[in-house]
Amino acid sequence: MKQQLALVDCNNFYVSCERVFRPDLKTVPVVVLSNNDGCAVSRSNEAKALGVRMGQPWFECKALAQAHGIVALSSNYALYADMSNRVMSILSNYSPRHEVYSIDECFVDLTGIAQLRQVSYQMREQVIKWTGIPVCVGIGPTKTLAKLANHIAKKHPRSKGVFNFNDLTDAQQEKLLSQIDVAEVWGVGRRLSARLAEHGVFTVEDLRIAHTATLRAEFGVVIEKTQRELQGTVCIDLQEAVPDKQQIISSRSFGNTVTDVAVLKDAMSTFVANACVKLRAQGSHAALLQVFLHTNRFRKDLPQYNPCITVPLPQPTNDSLVVNRWADYLVGRMFKPEYAYKKAGVMLGDISPVGRYQTDWLEPAQATDTRLMHTLDKLNHRYGRGTVKVSTQGAHQGWQMRQERKSPNYTTDWAKVPLA
Repeated sequence: MKQQLALVDCNNFYVSCERVFRPDLKTVPVVVLSNNDGCAVSRSNEAKALGVRMGQPWFECKALAQAHGIVALSSNYALYADMSNRVMSILSNYSPRHEVYSIDECFVDLTGIAQLRQVSYQMREQVIKWTGIPVCVGIGPTKTLAKLANHIAKKHPRSKGVFNFNDLTDAQQEKLLSQIDVAEVWGVGRRLSARLAEHGVFTVEDLRIAHTATLRAEFGVVIEKTQRELQGTVCIDLQEAVPDKQQIISSRSFGNTVTDVAVLKDAMSTFVANACVKLRAQGSHAALLQVFLHTNRFRKDLPQYNPCITVPLPQPTNDSLVVNRWADYLVGRMFKPEYAYKKAGVMLGDISPVGRYQTDWLEPAQATDTRLMHTLDKLNHRYGRGTVKVSTQGAHQGWQMRQERKSPNYTTDWAKVPLA
């Protein structure tokens, strides 16, 4: 039986989440900004029509915003994550085989389902009815074709938000793919499309019928898999279970430059806490710690300094207190008061499941008590992140992100629940 994969993608997801609780923004051009209110990371269709580009710095758009009444909002990741979980929960009811690909995308296996178009419209209508988030559905025999079908569903109003690539005849497929730029193919993008153009590949159809051996020789096995997926051969399977992370990074750009080592250590404590929570959530521990600091590379008038130290931990651990002591020591070693720091972070590596690691005969085994971290995680899960934290965390606020336009946490904070 031919596989039928549906890619369900939320439209302008961050903006759509904001509009659910702000009906007054339904027809207003809206932009959601990145960390520290820097760049546009989500745009409503009205903002796109006015010429706001993805990733465009907000200061470049201020004149346009004043002229056309564009509303800019700070990123509200707690809201977006919760709304995403609600959407994915609905989609999981349509098939036991599904893959949450990103915060706003999910692959759903609809193989063997009769009346596929009706089911797709039902799925779309249920999501918008229960969450208020508009979605489009693209269906194809492979992940790559499903992604492409979703692109078509978004761009062509006649599709009404659902497009099934399998409904087309061979001649119709050839005609359609000949009209789509190769840069729209999943995994190709602008840079690779420029290289493909040098070999006469300009459209999706050009890529689909290109000489396979030449493609592999010039671009590697990944582009060959992409081509075979465009031809209908499954090369990329669904990942129903999310694999454990082999590397965990927690970092952030600061709202203001930092010149005080105590403020840096405060920020690093928060990064360590966030990284260790993720480590414990997947039942793992880490044997490697990397700490890094960055000055502002865009400020050419200031001296630059970007130190980074990586150390092996004596014993693999996921204990926030243990990792924090090492991070605190490394920040003290790297810090130089003559520099202004703009970003910092930690990376945990050499990750393995708890209880599985190579012991060191020269290093005595450390007795570990997991009850404290387990209790800390339970309290923070119940009462909110940061309710319980280490003493070096949260004393200084000078490094926090700028979020001057942030909306309330409507769905994750009882105090912010809208009143009617």
